[in-house]
Amino acid sequence: MSGVNLTHRLPLLTTADGWDDYALLDSGQGRKLERYAEQTVIRPEPQAIWQPALADEIWQAADAWFEGTDDSASRWGFNGSPAQAWPMTYADVTFEARFTPFRHLGVFVEQAAQWDWFRPLIEARTAAGRPVRILNLFAYTGIASLIAARAGAEVTHLDASKKAITWANQNQARAGLADAPIRWIADDAVKFLKREVKRGRTYDGVLLDPPKYGRGTKGEVWQLYEGLPELLHLATRVLSADALFLVATVYAIRMSSTSLHHGLAEALDTRAGVLESGEMGVRDQVGRTLVSAIFARWQAG
Repeated sequence: MSGVNLTHRLPLLTTADGWDDYALLDSGQGRKLERYAEQTVIRPEPQAIWQPALADEIWQAADAWFEGTDDSASRWGFNGSPAQAWPMTYADVTFEARFTPFRHLGVFVEQAAQWDWFRPLIEARTAAGRPVRILNLFAYTGIASLIAARAGAEVTHLDASKKAITWANQNQARAGLADAPIRWIADDAVKFLKREVKRGRTYDGVLLDPPKYGRGTKGEVWQLYEGLPELLHLATRVLSADALFLVATVYAIRMSSTSLHHGLAEALDTRAGVLESGEMGVRDQVGRTLVSAIFARWQAG
């Protein structure tokens, strides 16, 4: 097994149980009924192969629904005229959710389990008077960046989408973190990492959530299965000598968490610590866990 200095823990199942502003109300028949603050929405969910627990009239009363499973088209339908954007809060960080042309709303709620895991690691070091530098790649609307900043870290936030960075900037203001040390960068993640390696710039924590398929700022094509090994190796090369952690999450469920685990173990090479991996999900109100992503995360030992 790669990573001979590592303690391996797999498989694990994390559930995002710390939400007040989100709930998975029900799921089944390839759909999920969710509450985002005051809005209830229905979205496709192929993993929900069971039957719904709640009555049809509860589902029919949803404020919005996304029809079909094609993420490439805008297919939102609405009951009445619900707000198109609204505030949400996780712990002490407020941000904006909104209906997008795809089925997403600006927050991946299962990621809260990772936020809860890395935040105390940052807080413990900053409480000791030591600075913490975090790199957040494929950072989307910036909630993880804001969680890290609230914990006291200096954050480099990178995404290839300028629209996503604009949204993240707005979330920074909404969270009351306008003065937080966050560096916003629109760039291709792999190219950025290669430059950071050459510059010798390092970070105490790295977050990466690569897409199954994406394009860089200049149209560069990136595909998960071909590009992930290089990405993991580059991400470990920018870890500082006394780095705290690295978290990799993937929403391509076809990839196993075990594969991600061993890929990261190889990239970590001679670093000691604990490497754990598994699935990420949320529980509905009848206790079923709906898994939507996999993860592997390393903590220094």
